[in-house]
Amino acid sequence: MRFIRESLNLRKIAVNIANQITILRIFISLLCMGLILRFSLASLILGFLLFLLASFTDFLDGYIARKKNKISDLGKLLDPLADKVLTIGVFLSFLEKGIVNSFLVILIMIREFLITGLRLFALRQNKVIAAQSFGKHKTLTQIIAIIFIFILIIMEKTLTKLGISWSWFKEFRKITVFLIMVWVAGVTLISGGLYLWKNRKIIKSL
Repeated sequence: MRFIRESLNLRKIAVNIANQITILRIFISLLCMGLILRFSLASLILGFLLFLLASFTDFLDGYIARKKNKISDLGKLLDPLADKVLTIGVFLSFLEKGIVNSFLVILIMIREFLITGLRLFALRQNKVIAAQSFGKHKTLTQIIAIIFIFILIIMEKTLTKLGISWSWFKEFRKITVFLIMVWVAGVTLISGGLYLWKNRKIIKSL
């Protein structure tokens, strides 16, 4: 009987198109990471387009879940997890190519893993801690930052491809990316603090 109940629950999850879109975002994110690591002009442009698609699905799955009243506990956990795979995955790919500062990426990762670990621990206690509005703002900030970083890298690659030597542009890109990452790390850490404060009662009860 237990197996049948679990099978029925899995079927309910399977027909939830919002969750399917969220899972698709994870697969697109992994493909995007691979394209960044190739680091050719073509792969970066394709990776950028896939990143935009994955970012759009972040809006789409939430919209469908609310529109069709299909908001589930799985979706509350899976959606922010997929966001982290997308943004952290891209940041790590940029880090591998020496584009972003390692310390700032580590700060971002500590916050993300801390909150994710807290959610998973709460889930084991049959408590679901959903994403808050400031968490969504944090994700939007990270997405916007990644878009700008993509554009700067693609512009630099394009100039190199065309044989245009603008030595100042490389330094401009480095400084701009660093400032962008400082901004992202700040927003990410602040949102983490707000998240812990907002859910302090639930955290204390764990």
